[in-house]
Amino acid sequence: MTTADSSVLDDDDDPADRLGQAAGPTYISIHGMEQLRTEHTELLRRERPKIVRDVADAAAMGDRSENAEYIYGKRRLREIDRRLLFLEARLRQLVVVQPSEQRDHTRCAFGATITAADASGQCRTWTLVGPDEIDIAAGLISYKSPVGAALLGKQVDDDVRVQTPAGVRNYTIVSIEFG
Repeated sequence: MTTADSSVLDDDDDPADRLGQAAGPTYISIHGMEQLRTEHTELLRRERPKIVRDVADAAAMGDRSENAEYIYGKRRLREIDRRLLFLEARLRQLVVVQPSEQRDHTRCAFGATITAADASGQCRTWTLVGPDEIDIAAGLISYKSPVGAALLGKQVDDDVRVQTPAGVRNYTIVSIEFG
């Protein structure tokens, strides 16, 4: 590997810097951390060895230049290795936060489940999670997202104005719960 090879993370590389994100800690729940560790373990212990065997078998068939199984296997192996490097760097960067350990349960913070009403009275419920745990359909939004960032520090009955790509949204916080 040359020093000009920027596709590989060094121990000193911060994935946030490579992705153009702000430096500083990135929070994650215990559940989210377990999911990332499980993905890392699956890739390292199950998926990668299987692909290595497949590539070795395909290479044994002869001409590699026109061997689709070999070419696809090598490509998949590179994808797995990139993902493993990303996960290893990401796992070192993340800070696990327990929602129940938040000191002030009257304000929106990481791990809080917030119900807010818009101007028409329609309620939306979100749980503030880390960027690695987002699931919009399940109501899990990043505390770094426009809505999440606007909610941080707010209390019940506070009005929140959120600039979204679809325009400005106004909400009133109805409830805050920590599970």
